[in-house]
Amino acid sequence: MTTGESSGAPKPAPRPGPPRPAPRPGGTAPTVIVPPTADPHRFGRVDDDGTVWLFTSGGERVIGSWQAGEHEAAYAHFGRRYDDLNTEVALMERRLASGTGDARKIKAAAAALAETLPMASVLGDVDALGARLAVIVEQADTHAAEERQKRDEHRVAQTARKEALAVEAENIAANATQWKSAGDRLREILDEWRTVTGLDRKTDDALWKRYSAARETFNRRRGSHFAELDRERVGTRQAKEALCERAEQLADSTDWGGTAATFRDMLTEWKAAGRASKDVDDALWRRFKAAQDKFFKARNAVNAERDAEFDTNAATKDALLVAAEAIDLSDADAARTALRTIGAKWDAVGKVPRERAAEFERRMKAVEKKVRDTASAGGTDPEAQARADQFRVRAEQFEVQAAKAEAAGRTKDAEQARASATQWREWAEAAVQALGKKR
Repeated sequence: MTTGESSGAPKPAPRPGPPRPAPRPGGTAPTVIVPPTADPHRFGRVDDDGTVWLFTSGGERVIGSWQAGEHEAAYAHFGRRYDDLNTEVALMERRLASGTGDARKIKAAAAALAETLPMASVLGDVDALGARLAVIVEQADTHAAEERQKRDEHRVAQTARKEALAVEAENIAANATQWKSAGDRLREILDEWRTVTGLDRKTDDALWKRYSAARETFNRRRGSHFAELDRERVGTRQAKEALCERAEQLADSTDWGGTAATFRDMLTEWKAAGRASKDVDDALWRRFKAAQDKFFKARNAVNAERDAEFDTNAATKDALLVAAEAIDLSDADAARTALRTIGAKWDAVGKVPRERAAEFERRMKAVEKKVRDTASAGGTDPEAQARADQFRVRAEQFEVQAAKAEAAGRTKDAEQARASATQWREWAEAAVQALGKKR
């Protein structure tokens, strides 16, 4: 009960009412009255003895006793208390209508407040408050059903989101091989997962177990991949170290053709061996290439020296050909003698550049044919001359074979071809000398 109230129980001692201004000179201070929102006089009365009555559809009832001052103050006091109840009901209505509150809680609060109305010490339209509370209670069920439907729809949507995230995580765990981007996506899924709420606990736990299992599967696959990669890199490093050792052993070889072919095969093995870690692979490649470069640098130097020798030999043969092509054919014996002399010098000259060898042979054969034809015209034995020419041709063929074998690095084959060429050259010379004696 507020100041000055009573409702049939023993009246308490009066308490001070609303503050009053200081007495004015020559009179008493007036009572300060704060009026309620609605006119309380319409809904009750105050007796001369201070008893306060409330009008309701069920009749009048005493709501208190006012002993603290003027009756208007009683109206104001109990009217404001009604305003408080009205504000509370209005707040429930707004929260229910806007959906900002829990309809079930609003319904419970409205029902509890409705139960207190028959005992409420207020001046105002209590019947209207009761009707509004009844409407709130009635509408709360509808709102509660709507809220429940919204919650259900939200829960279904959120469940679908997490289901989709779980499926994506499982697909990554089973199929991904781009390890960095896949790992980044799994972390993004986790961040998004934490923003998805509103699922029931059982479903949420089940979906979390799926995501967690997928992440563990991915981590195991990724770990196994890199462990296998490490094992492969160890094997690759060992294989390339062995190639480096072989290359270093061959770096000083002078078997130019055979060793060059071996280096080409080793380079193929190198590419097929795969890659070790970058720093190890780079260091091993520098080591392998250094050995390879050492060999080919030495071979190139020898080839350059040989090419210079071949150029000198070509110049010598050019001079010999000029002399041979200038032989006087009027005297067959003298022509043959001159040709033999030039031929001896020709045979003593070493190799020439490969691209000029055919030219030299063609020109020399042309000279030999002119000399031979001149000798035949002077009564030389054609059969003996043909035999001598055959021996010479065979000798030239073996010399060409020797040159090719030498260029390919087949030293043994080159030596055998040169030996055969020497033998056939000797037989050709003997046949030519025999022709001279017969004549």
